[in-house]
Amino acid sequence: MALRFYFSLRSPYSWLAHLDLTRHHPELASRLEWVPYWEPDEQSERLLAEAGRRFVYTRMSREKHFYILGDVRRLATDRGLAVSWPVDRDPVWEVPHLAYLAAEQRGAGRAFLDQAYRARWQEGLDICARPTMAKLADRLGLDPAVLADAADDPDLRRRGARALLRAVEEGVFGVPFFVHGREKFWGVDRLTAFAGAAAPGPVPAVTAAPPPAGALGTATEGGDLGHGGGCG
Repeated sequence: MALRFYFSLRSPYSWLAHLDLTRHHPELASRLEWVPYWEPDEQSERLLAEAGRRFVYTRMSREKHFYILGDVRRLATDRGLAVSWPVDRDPVWEVPHLAYLAAEQRGAGRAFLDQAYRARWQEGLDICARPTMAKLADRLGLDPAVLADAADDPDLRRRGARALLRAVEEGVFGVPFFVHGREKFWGVDRLTAFAGAAAPGPVPAVTAAPPPAGALGTATEGGDLGHGGGCG
């Protein structure tokens, strides 16, 4: 039965879900298919259009943005963490997400996510900057150019487009988003329910959180109404 975790390095709620998943449900984390999800650039949009699909993004309101800033700080504090808010200027989200696919090809996907989430939400680094990807590669013992230039790789571009296409076709409208067969779970606060569905029996309680930002899409459209944390 399908077990998938749609995540975004852009989203603070995905960061918190990643932490809770790996801390409290490591066995489940090892069985999941991890699928990246992000706002595509023009090239990725073109690949989606060629497949007859589209990804719709709507910028969040100022009020929602400020709510998320406080909400994520509160949830991070509950987990014993401090947030170092990143500032994104003209981000290209293919840079980190295709770097993840490159690291995954080399058996370092999960380790890359650990480093990338830490870099963004605890170190306040710009993960859309290629030098940041090169720095993460150094930490992981990988060739810096492989991660820094992943967005230029045609094969990784196609793999990334297929990941977005799968999200669109599966009706993903925000992250974190978990899939267990026909069941779908949206939000960090649904992780415990997802874990229970995937592995029946008692599961550790995890601090609940309100649903993450993002609510858009149908069975034929994928989208994201925005995430907090300086994402714009």
